[in-house]
Amino acid sequence: MKRLSVALLSIILVSSCVSKKEHAALELKHQKAEKELLAVKTNLQKCLIEKEKEDTQVFALKEQVKSLKIDKKNALKQVENLTVLTQSSSDNIKSVITQLSEKDKYINGVRKAMTQKDSINLAIKYHLTKNLTDGIQDKDIVVNVEKTVVFISISDKLLFKSGSYNVTDKAYTVLEKIAKVIKGQPKMEVMIEGHTDSTPIKRDFIQDNWDLSAKRATSITRILQYKYGVKPQRLIAAGRSQYVPLAPNDTDENKAKNRRTKIIIMPKLNQFFDLLEQDAE
Repeated sequence: MKRLSVALLSIILVSSCVSKKEHAALELKHQKAEKELLAVKTNLQKCLIEKEKEDTQVFALKEQVKSLKIDKKNALKQVENLTVLTQSSSDNIKSVITQLSEKDKYINGVRKAMTQKDSINLAIKYHLTKNLTDGIQDKDIVVNVEKTVVFISISDKLLFKSGSYNVTDKAYTVLEKIAKVIKGQPKMEVMIEGHTDSTPIKRDFIQDNWDLSAKRATSITRILQYKYGVKPQRLIAAGRSQYVPLAPNDTDENKAKNRRTKIIIMPKLNQFFDLLEQDAE
């Protein structure tokens, strides 16, 4: 009986030792498995993060591709519009070139007409100067060409008595020569302008400088018409008073310059423009 008890005790002791070893081994395996599981979870988390980054990049690339497609579509539309615009611009350029060509013809016509008028004016100036210089001082009469007109500026002391619109005897000699040249150019109009200085004037039948300048111009116009036969349809009488001076009205000498009668020989405007239109065609 005693031997049996010893035997059973031995078996229990041996069995107990074996279980502890196995438990320790299992514990080690469990710890190792947990470490491996943690490593796997860590790697899995890293993979998920990388995947999320890649998904973000893929989305951005898709959006970029989408934007590029839209840009390409807009670019193609702009190219189409540019093609239409280029064609339209080409047509416009051709039209402009045609218009410029027509304008060049017109400008050349204008230049030709102006040259013709200048030639006529220079000829008139030559005849006037030749006829008027005989026995007349140059300082009293100025003959010149301005653009498309010839003008004769005559000092008032040669034509009128002081403060009067009555013509002097000496004036008839000058006006007769001027009338001769005017009648030699029947297609031109003649404007007679009266000019005064700034000194106020008021006398019987003369209210002010406007009145004096207009009456002087009218006196010359009547002489050209009635005495020397210039057709009245060609004559224009104008008073300019003191408002177109040659010099400041600050000295007696300058005032004398401003007191003058200006006779302007000029082409009729309708004839001049007719000439331009003919040359432009």
